[in-house]
Amino acid sequence: MKKVAFYTLGCKLNFAETSTIARSFEEDGYIRVDFDDPADIYVINTCSVTENADKQFKQIVRKALKTNPKAFLAAVGCYAQLKPEELASVDGVDLVLGAKEKFNITQYIDDLTKNNEGIVHSCEISETDFYVGSYSIGDRTRAFLKVQDGCDYKCTYCTIPMARGISRSDTIENILNNAKKISDKGIKEIVLTGVNIGDYGKGEFGNKKHEHTFLELVQALDKVEGIERLRISSIEPNLIKDETIDFIAQSKSFVPHFHIPLQSGSNDILKKMKRRYLRELYVSRVAKIREVMPDACIGVDVIVGFPGETDEHFLETYHFLNELDISYLHVFTYSERDNTEAVLMDGVVPDAVRAKRSKMLRGLSAKKRNAFYESQLGKEKTVHFRERQQAGIHSRVYRELCKSKSSLGSCFSEYPPQSKTYQNRCRRNGAL
Repeated sequence: MKKVAFYTLGCKLNFAETSTIARSFEEDGYIRVDFDDPADIYVINTCSVTENADKQFKQIVRKALKTNPKAFLAAVGCYAQLKPEELASVDGVDLVLGAKEKFNITQYIDDLTKNNEGIVHSCEISETDFYVGSYSIGDRTRAFLKVQDGCDYKCTYCTIPMARGISRSDTIENILNNAKKISDKGIKEIVLTGVNIGDYGKGEFGNKKHEHTFLELVQALDKVEGIERLRISSIEPNLIKDETIDFIAQSKSFVPHFHIPLQSGSNDILKKMKRRYLRELYVSRVAKIREVMPDACIGVDVIVGFPGETDEHFLETYHFLNELDISYLHVFTYSERDNTEAVLMDGVVPDAVRAKRSKMLRGLSAKKRNAFYESQLGKEKTVHFRERQQAGIHSRVYRELCKSKSSLGSCFSEYPPQSKTYQNRCRRNGAL
């Protein structure tokens, strides 16, 4: 039997889709193996959010061919949709599939003969207006459940609308069915994923009417039996409503963990980015969460080095974040992306300045993260043991409570079995 291996670059949505594509291979009789193992086919699910993701693709190609020089290599994902010819020209790549074609990948593999150059099957992104449900099982200890795809926003730095098309959503019925399949596999935690999940409800084929709201979705998922934890991966500040925050605060399953993109603490830069909010709205969202969930973990995305970002703009962002009651930062250094508005803007920030600003915000993030950890000391939390073989255990907001098996004795009187949740009091340990 033929063996197939997968490598995923980028976001949680990509992980969900890789798992779905992998199941299609298994249904056709392929055996899935680890990417480090010899395989007949290697499939790389690409990302193109940053320049680093582009470079990483070539490294992964070389790694696969080092393991098996005769392997057939296919590329799918955002980078494959945006620059299919560029990927096809990479040595060793045999097949490149766009956003429409990737879910039918097995239909494009007649044989595994290596090609002199990659063959491309890629549609216009306007044709990608349909929805394909996806979820991950077995790849990680928690499952990623896709609920939405595409984006109608026009942020000036972003290529995702060009890579994934218009905003569209799955039905609540289909999402609940997929959640039940995940639960039936014994998985206890689901992370909701999408490109812009707060925009949930828009239908397929350009239907802009919201058939359902994001609040209705989370209310329905909260009732799924067997799922002990639900988590929102990332949601725009202008789309997380008071009603949703209030519901999560009293939910039996949704954890008090929010990841809310900010991108800049300067209103001038937010306007240049064409973000759909100003910093004042962001402050109100954090304040609302803290009002009803004082212990919530709040993560923030921020971009440094955007064109036109002066020292004053950056310091405005730094001080804004320093004063904001948040838990950690994901810091992205701006990188120029073809066919975006930002790439043509004046005021290019030198790479050395971008790196310096990134380092400053990463230091601030470390301070915020440690302060959040300290704030949890002495409080009782629910923890979930992932499996017996792994030492680490995590609380509802991802905090690793015990890092080594030798330290478990100070957390529990006995080593708990797999896939169980326990109450435990946070205190200093080797991990703190």
